[in-house]
Amino acid sequence: MRVNSDFSQQASMLASQYSWQTSPQAGVERVMLDRIGAEKARATSVVRYAPESTFPSHAHPGGEEIMVLSGTFSDESGDYPQGFYLRNPPGSSHAPKSKSGATIFVKLWQMCVKETAPVRINTDDPATWITQNNRTICPLYKDDNEVTKLVKLAPQQPLFDNVNAHNALELFVLSGSVVHNEVEYSKGSWLRLPSNNKALISAGNNSAKIYLKVGNFNNIGCGG
Repeated sequence: MRVNSDFSQQASMLASQYSWQTSPQAGVERVMLDRIGAEKARATSVVRYAPESTFPSHAHPGGEEIMVLSGTFSDESGDYPQGFYLRNPPGSSHAPKSKSGATIFVKLWQMCVKETAPVRINTDDPATWITQNNRTICPLYKDDNEVTKLVKLAPQQPLFDNVNAHNALELFVLSGSVVHNEVEYSKGSWLRLPSNNKALISAGNNSAKIYLKVGNFNNIGCGG
């Protein structure tokens, strides 16, 4: 299966365009944002767990990255309410579940094989946020292949001061909205831009909070 699999092209999905699809596990649905493969795939998705839903224990040979959007997501390592950011490194395994229900943003098989340490960050903790280049950010992860962080923008504030050609980027809107090429991306919307594309992105008329990843998404074995 291939969904938005050409990383040389812009790809996007507005929250209003969601099409929920059933997964092999009862009570777990997903929206496929990009995907290369069948059930064991390089994939970016929004996944929704119904209350009391569970998923059998399974491995993540290429790692797993999670942003909890609502509810509480759980596995053997703990309970993670809305606002938590998780990274499970390549070779890890778990049995995810949700007692009360949860919606998560998930990226599979997109980590460097050298990544070994799990990451758990409560982005709702003010101590995780810093000011950098006149923007409020929450650093999530950084290596030679990617920089991943949350960014808060004031109304109509640009995401970047310099909009010249850049590495590929991907963003998911957590609150408010952002505008790119006169298209408004509201909460729950996703946008991926290829490298060498001018990122004319700014917050809408209200403040915005986004998940942002910048890097080389085509590096085999290290980011997809």
